[in-house]
This record gives sequence, structure tokens and C-alpha cells, in this order.
Amino acid sequence: MTATRRALLGAALAAPAIAQAQDAPGRPVRVIVPYPPGGPTDIVGRVTAAGLQAELGSPFVVDNRAGAGGSIGAGEASRAAPDGATLLVNASAHVITPHLMPGLPFNALTDFTPITEIVKVPLILVVNEAVPVRSVQDLISLARAQPGRISYASSSIGGAPHLAGELFKLMTRTDITHIPYRGSGPALQDLLAGTVQVMFDSLASSAEHVRSGRLRAVAVTTTQRLPSHPELPTIAESGVPGYEMTTWYAMWGPKNLPPAMAARMQQAVAKVCQREDARARFASMSAEPIASAPADFARFSASEYERFGRLVRDAEIKGE
Repeated sequence: MTATRRALLGAALAAPAIAQAQDAPGRPVRVIVPYPPGGPTDIVGRVTAAGLQAELGSPFVVDNRAGAGGSIGAGEASRAAPDGATLLVNASAHVITPHLMPGLPFNALTDFTPITEIVKVPLILVVNEAVPVRSVQDLISLARAQPGRISYASSSIGGAPHLAGELFKLMTRTDITHIPYRGSGPALQDLLAGTVQVMFDSLASSAEHVRSGRLRAVAVTTTQRLPSHPELPTIAESGVPGYEMTTWYAMWGPKNLPPAMAARMQQAVAKVCQREDARARFASMSAEPIASAPADFARFSASEYERFGRLVRDAEIKGE
């Protein structure tokens, strides 16, 4: 049988499954979010699930399966039947955690079907108002003058805010001490109190404190300036060429999800990203809708897996 005939047969066989799992009113689709309710991954998952329910007519139910850096929920999704009734919405931690926790009972790339990158969220470099830093070069100079005495907070070990700091240290050859916290809330509190001096944080999380003047925004971690904050330079343009770090949120299915089913779901997510209610909620997180095609997302996630793996090794980051 030729590849073309196999593809046509696969699409034909997948069609009834798509209708049953995604189009039949009343049959719920479980959306596993591998973190507790209320966090950014949960928000993206719930906004996406609500939009998919409106677009496709079936109930999309978020199921929070938290623990072990997202690996518990991801593992459960990897073991689900590839019939479209179980999906996973996870952050970029999906391709970071395996490098921090060797021996996971699944492969982050081969045991899942990439569906789409939903949104991308920038980070900003912020400092306590008392720190004499108004530019990236100021921070580099201060850190080199006081090696090991400047500290940066992060919301967890291995998350994008942590890796943003480690990438900055490697690329600028500075010695800045990492102080991990359990969540961005406690980390921000210590940053505001001056216990730590620096943080790479989500824009939505720090914006209120930047407006109040208690924190100073120095730069953004994206390759381009943000349309919402054009006054903030990128770290890359501030003397660290090639620097980039964002948090992204995406959707996967279990391994062997039929290609036609993955394409159908990606098209539905793309429609969700155009809905006014979803766009408003994503905008409140400073999230940029992406809704990439499955093949594009597969290439991107594989590239990110390799990039984060190199960073974890180069920075000698150890999991909890």
C-alpha cells in the first residue's frame, strides 16, 4: 500500500472517531492540566476548554492532575486512549522537566501527539526599586562588581523564570545567586521586601507593582519589543545578542492520535484564539495567541526540548 493510500485510509478511519469524540454533543472531552487550579497553565487550559466547548458543542472538562513538576498529569495523558477524549494542556515545562527528572515513565516527545502551541507569554526583568539598576548593562556591571551577592528569585526550579536567570548568567558571565520559591507569589513578596533584588517574571504578575513604582521594569526577554510596552528594550538589544526566553502553553494528545483528529482540534483552537472573550482573557496575561499547525508545533517543541536540555546541562541545574 502506498503512503498516499495509507494516509487516505487513516483519514477515513479517523473521521468516525473525530465525530464521536469531538462532535457528538454530550460526550465530554477531558482536558488534563498538570498543575493546581488558578495558575497560568490552568487559566490557559480553562479558557481554551471553554472556547472549544462553544466551538464544537461537546463538554470540555478541565481535570487538574498536579504534582512532580507536571509529570503526574502528563503521564496520565500519555496513557490515555488516542480517541480524542483526553487532551493535555501544559506549559513549556513539558519539555524542561524530563531534563531535571531523568527516569520519567514517558518520553515528552514520542509518547504524545503535538496538536498546537496555544499562546506564548513574555517575561520581564524586574528589580526592587532600591536596586541601582535601570538597564541590563547596569545589572551586568553590578553583578560583576559584587559576584554572588546579587540574587534573583524564581517561582520554581526548572521553570521558565529560573531558566531565564540561568541563561542570563551564562550569556553575561555573571555570578548571580538563584533563590527558588514555591510559586511566583512568595517570590514577588521577597522581591518587594528587598530580600532578593532581581526576578524574571511574567508581565501580568509584575505589572501592578511596576505601575506602583515598587518594582522597576528593565527589559523584556522576547526577541522583539512588546507592542503593549514599546518603551522596554529587549535583553538581546541591550548588549546580550541572541538572548530569548518565553513561557509557552500548548496542547498535546496521547501517542498515535490520528493526524486528522489532531488537525481538527488545532483548527478549533485557532478559532478559539479569535474569539473576543478568549482574546481578552489572554491579553490580560500578556499572552500572544499562536495556534500553530501540528507539524509546526512538533518541530518547535523538539527544538525547545533540545535547547532547554543544553541549558540545563550547561548551567548544571538539578531537579528538586
